[in-house]
Amino acid sequence: MPQLRLALNQVDATVGDLTGNAEAVLRWTRHSVERGAHLVAFPEMMLTGYPVEDLALRASFAGASRDALGALAERLAAEGLGEVPVVVGYLDRTDQARAHLGRPAGAPRNAAAVLHGGRVALTFAKHHLPNYGVFDEYRYFVPGDTLPVVRVRGVDVALAICEDLWQDGGRVPAARAAGAGLLLAINASPYEVAKDDTRLELVRRRAGEAGCALAYLAMVGGQDELVFDGDSLVVDRDGTVLARGPQFEEECLLLDVELPAAAAEPPGGTVDDGLRVDRLTLSAEPSAPYAPEFTGGEARRLDDAEEMYGALVTGVRAYTEKNGFRSVLLGLSGGIDSALCAAIACDALGPERVFGVAMPSRYSSEHSVEDARELARRTGLDLRTIPIGGMFDAYQEQVGLTGLAEENLQSRLRGTLLMALSNQEGHIVLAPGNKSELAVGYSTLYGDSVGAYGPIKDLYKTGVYRLARWRNEAAAARGETPPIPENSIAKPPSAELRPGQVDTDSLPDYDTLDAVLERYVDRDQGWSAIVAEGFAPELVTEVLRLVDRAEYKRRQYPPGTKISPKGFGKDRRLPITSGWREGS
Repeated sequence: MPQLRLALNQVDATVGDLTGNAEAVLRWTRHSVERGAHLVAFPEMMLTGYPVEDLALRASFAGASRDALGALAERLAAEGLGEVPVVVGYLDRTDQARAHLGRPAGAPRNAAAVLHGGRVALTFAKHHLPNYGVFDEYRYFVPGDTLPVVRVRGVDVALAICEDLWQDGGRVPAARAAGAGLLLAINASPYEVAKDDTRLELVRRRAGEAGCALAYLAMVGGQDELVFDGDSLVVDRDGTVLARGPQFEEECLLLDVELPAAAAEPPGGTVDDGLRVDRLTLSAEPSAPYAPEFTGGEARRLDDAEEMYGALVTGVRAYTEKNGFRSVLLGLSGGIDSALCAAIACDALGPERVFGVAMPSRYSSEHSVEDARELARRTGLDLRTIPIGGMFDAYQEQVGLTGLAEENLQSRLRGTLLMALSNQEGHIVLAPGNKSELAVGYSTLYGDSVGAYGPIKDLYKTGVYRLARWRNEAAAARGETPPIPENSIAKPPSAELRPGQVDTDSLPDYDTLDAVLERYVDRDQGWSAIVAEGFAPELVTEVLRLVDRAEYKRRQYPPGTKISPKGFGKDRRLPITSGWREGS
């Protein structure tokens, strides 16, 4: 059988940075060709970054994307790389598309191209468009209606884009009908907890349906709230894993694979879902037989806690660096939330780029200040202490607040101070709120909710404890100092805005609270379904009431890394003003 050396480049891209992304394609293509690759591939919308959101609707941006694609093809040839086909995703527009669900002809396309010989040799667009969760592709794109098949070294390679695998029909069965020897799918599939298991099962099943080997190439890095974890895969037609890339790391996954020879007279015309086979022959003859050099294997797999932590680190690093900031700033209370955020930031950026501020008030315990100092000692971050007692007294002399207003004033003083230091020194502020607090509104607008990014916004409080313990255990296993003080993990959580305050004064214990929230927020279960699982009706009523009332607060919270199937923001979109109440 013919042999093919694949180079699957699971790399990062920055939305809108056409020049930088093209340079990355050039750099990784050179790396691939130097290692003898016969076919080089890059992720979905590599040239533009993903997701481009409403940039897709700007004709100027789509035009710039197409211009950059043509220039990239010419540059690859000029640098001696033009004879190896390169598959790369980009943004296109078409004047030939039929009107589709209200989208006019000439609408944008989530597209990919095969670059070869200094030109754009073939283009195609994603056939299945996702419109759930964080995806809104019916808003932006019209679907493709071809099955592209490229003959490389005597092998017919069918091409697909991301959702073409996740939905039934379309290019998967069409690849079988067209007699493809390999189905190559390029992806920008956002990370979720345990998605790697779902992904593997999907790829195995689709290989069987396509009747050929399947290469699944994924993006890494982060874009705003989304994180991409890589985990590229190649399986044979029986679903056996031939190669699997790492998570959260850029990698050129090289693999020598034997594939069926292309038919002398392959099927053509129209196949499944009305897709028209679009064939391109680049090299009809197989390569001379050679001893395989890249024989596959699997990168080390991450357990769920390590995977989640890696996603949070990736999110902070991407948001900070892609937006041009050099450092981050956060308030350190000695509690577990800010401690975990600080550890994540230090791992993402290095402790020399992480700045903490302890801002004790009259209600702050001595151990809180000491725990913040211990965190700084363990991690190496920069810590300063600025008491807010005098500021608080000055306010009180003017307005004389009491009760909740007095408590929230302390939080808002801290928020104002953090934003002032951000303006003065150029750091971005990290907001330490977790998903449990955001769900029930247990935060202060313009206080602890200020900031540019929320590292643990999509992590429930029970998950905060889990990752804090995991991070310390991982450090100890490597012979390093655990970054998070044990007292920050062991002590009862408290906002420390009044004497003796603890979170359970206002909320159920977090094990119970998070169990209810996971059902209501992540699974969209209603009051009756949650109560039927054994939770007290009064407790469920109160938790759901708190969640519904806090929607206006969540809308004003900064973006943060999405790691769950349903994060606040793009995933979960509910009206602020609503008369509907569960269980009423």
